Amino acid sequence: MIQEMGVATTTKIQALRNHLNTVLVGKADVIEQLVACLLANGHVIFDDLPGLGKTTLSKGIAQAIGGRFSRVQCTPDLLPGDITGFNIYNQKTHSFEFREGPVFSDLLLVDEINRATPRTQSALFEAMAERQVTIDNQTFGLASTFMVIATQNPVESHGAYPLPEAQLDRFAMKLSIGYPKSEDEVALLGRFVGNVSDKQSADSVLDLAELKAIQSEVANIEVCESIRNYLVQLGTQTREHSAVELGLSPRGLIIWQRVAQAWAYLQGRRFVIPDDVHAVAIPVLRLRVTSHSDDPDTIIREIIESVSVPVDR
Repeated sequence: MIQEMGVATTTKIQALRNHLNTVLVGKADVIEQLVACLLANGHVIFDDLPGLGKTTLSKGIAQAIGGRFSRVQCTPDLLPGDITGFNIYNQKTHSFEFREGPVFSDLLLVDEINRATPRTQSALFEAMAERQVTIDNQTFGLASTFMVIATQNPVESHGAYPLPEAQLDRFAMKLSIGYPKSEDEVALLGRFVGNVSDKQSADSVLDLAELKAIQSEVANIEVCESIRNYLVQLGTQTREHSAVELGLSPRGLIIWQRVAQAWAYLQGRRFVIPDDVHAVAIPVLRLRVTSHSDDPDTIIREIIESVSVPVDR
């Protein structure tokens, strides 16, 4: 049985929230979902317009956990080696030397991922799923806490390559920041009066070892049999819904359960309840419920309402 969350851990989690809410003002709901994804050891994709703070938020997370940050701007001429790294021949030593790509970081921001070709997009498959990359038959391990934050522009299709379902399924969540409220935008403008430094505080609120320990605790949050049965019934409904062309895979169910565990952890509980499953359903299932006729969020709500909630924990 895992131990109760200590005061120090609670304080650090709250400090993480506070830090990110300072980086991205007025979006506490997005921050909470993003923190849940981080603690679930998942990856996230933002489907959003440019200029809403995704890069700033990504840098803020890396700084908050004391991790290495890398950014890749995707273009059609980007090659897989530009992400993973490559071997280069050293004429002095007459041997090949490996040059690490940006994937060798703790947080990798992949900007406009749908502008990279499918070949380059596939370079992220192994990194996201296995936390490793294979180059010239050599396997290189990545950090166990490695996280990808990808972005794509939902309104521009020129020169874009839609992500295949197999790659989308590697992401735990699909989030959208959206425009800020007027009062938050006024406060934002106030920040940019005078000389503004792009550098954020050098102090992290949670180091990588602590993050890994918390991720391990999240993985051990109790999920009783009735909740597991509930998740399976919901997953089955996604496959049987008349408007859904492609339902939830077993891997998707596993990710949904893990994110629900993280959500329960953030609420200070050591077990998952139906409310946790509901709270993360839309950001988790947006990636996995495919329909050309209806809004995915509406379908997800219909599916949630169609399955009876278990009464025992």
